[in-house]
Amino acid sequence: MAGTTVLDGGLVEAAFAEAVAELGVAAGGAEHARMLDHVRATMGESKISVFRTLTGGDEDAAQRANAAFERAYAELIGDGRCAPVPGAAETIAALRDAGLKVALTTGFARPTQDAILHALGWAGIADLTLCPADAGRGRPYPDLVLTALLRLGATDVRNVAVAGDTAFDMLAARRAGASVAAGVLTGAHDRAALTEAGATHVLASVADLPSLVLPGKVI
Repeated sequence: MAGTTVLDGGLVEAAFAEAVAELGVAAGGAEHARMLDHVRATMGESKISVFRTLTGGDEDAAQRANAAFERAYAELIGDGRCAPVPGAAETIAALRDAGLKVALTTGFARPTQDAILHALGWAGIADLTLCPADAGRGRPYPDLVLTALLRLGATDVRNVAVAGDTAFDMLAARRAGASVAAGVLTGAHDRAALTEAGATHVLASVADLPSLVLPGKVI
């Protein structure tokens, strides 16, 4: 969602500052810079998994940091600091109108995902919404893609198209066997990172997805 269908104006990094403060890591230092580099490199991964890595496997610390992150992100969303990617809602509508099923997935926890959907007025915009807890594991594992396939009744994973703004989105798509792994340039990672991770296509925006999967359809 964030970076693909939702513009969040760098809220991940802003919320990260609150999370590492919970761990006693001050902004501006070498340790803060190291952690921020890791967060940027792993955009798209389940956030609790990111904090488990940053805390060296200390589960209590990871849970505290993740809770602080989720609280901060939700507060920032509540302040109106997120918006849809231009054309995203129209893209979802076009895909559904054509008979395709649409799932919105995220690396955030369910309360944060629901807060984003509420802030945008997107309740019911998709056929399915999934967070890592719904699937078992978050990206780069294939679980979110495969869970969407199962819950939406798809008959062949080769008929699945995945769009995302991070390398982990592309890895998850390819590991699941999706025939389309479309990287978009509205979020965290650039063309080189998306291509290296296995993107089959790189699009300027998710608004270009209908023209890829619905020939002749342009948003």
